[in-house]
Amino acid sequence: MAGLLTVAEPQAPAVATRSRMLFVDALRGVALILMVINHTSRWWMDVSMGWGRYYLVYGSVTLPAAIFLFLVGFCLPISFGHLTAAERSAPWPVLGKYVGRGLVIILNGLLLNLLVFPEDPIWSGGVLQTIGLSIIVLAPALWLGRFPAARYGLLAVAALFYLSFVWAYADLSAWLTHHPLVAKIWFLDFAPWPWISMALIGLVAGWRWLEARGRGEREERRYFWIVGLVGLACVAAFFAYDWWMQTSPRVSFRRDFLLNRHWIPRGATTLWVLGMLGGLLAATYWLMEVKKRPLAWLVVLGQTALMLYFVHQLIVLTLINQYLGLRFNHWGLYWLANAALMVALVYLGQAWLEIKRVARRLRR
Repeated sequence: MAGLLTVAEPQAPAVATRSRMLFVDALRGVALILMVINHTSRWWMDVSMGWGRYYLVYGSVTLPAAIFLFLVGFCLPISFGHLTAAERSAPWPVLGKYVGRGLVIILNGLLLNLLVFPEDPIWSGGVLQTIGLSIIVLAPALWLGRFPAARYGLLAVAALFYLSFVWAYADLSAWLTHHPLVAKIWFLDFAPWPWISMALIGLVAGWRWLEARGRGEREERRYFWIVGLVGLACVAAFFAYDWWMQTSPRVSFRRDFLLNRHWIPRGATTLWVLGMLGGLLAATYWLMEVKKRPLAWLVVLGQTALMLYFVHQLIVLTLINQYLGLRFNHWGLYWLANAALMVALVYLGQAWLEIKRVARRLRR
């Protein structure tokens, strides 16, 4: 673990070029696919599909939001690294930029509530609101995260922030039953407490990646080898713990926290989430940067994830579930419908990228 955190000196990391970020886009695309599957498993099938549906809902909820939030922190040092020394020495304009970016994402989350969930209050919380708030909260740490001592401190803050939720869970659950407004705004879908911890972990990992990359390809590959091995060890520890402790139930929401009817990982499940995250990050890097696999369709999904996050819910819930009233209560039909949806989302993403390119040319 020390190899991930220590550096010889606190020098400014190399700035990633766009081509070297494509594996990050691909990982974001993986998160989008998992989120789509989670939504279709809940909105396109009935409980008549039995335990298979239940396991699919549970399995697909454990990773996508965690990946999105991790990448929020992971990518912040990249944009910070593009700033000049003069810009970094004047923090208020830089902080204003990140606050503005976070507020835009929060407003997008509120718009999603209005369009897709009109039965709920528009101010209800959601993963986009947590992502936007994470950007705002993490922005001041960009001036600290490049130093090894501060890096350890940020990881400690992330751990304590999560543990404070664990310690407060019982009292918080009881308190929220009497404060429904607070529950709706701050503790609904992937609540900031404790999910900002994942973005903090991503911030530290992002700084360490850029520093390894700045020392050359060999060090960069070594970094991702360590990330992958640590991830594999976490997943192995998760299964070993379940085997040793005879955890019951093993695949169930009851093994984790349910706050305000929304899932939060608990105990050994955190090893699964962190381990799979590390493994997927290392795998996308290895496939795209080492083996030179383009994975263009995953990159398209990742680069247009915000737009597709909106569109897929309008398709899956508003159009297919509510307006057309369709259900795919047959596994073959369900997976065929998902495949067709994924193809449609890729083409929509390509069209969106082209629209953005044309808009940029017109503004010149």
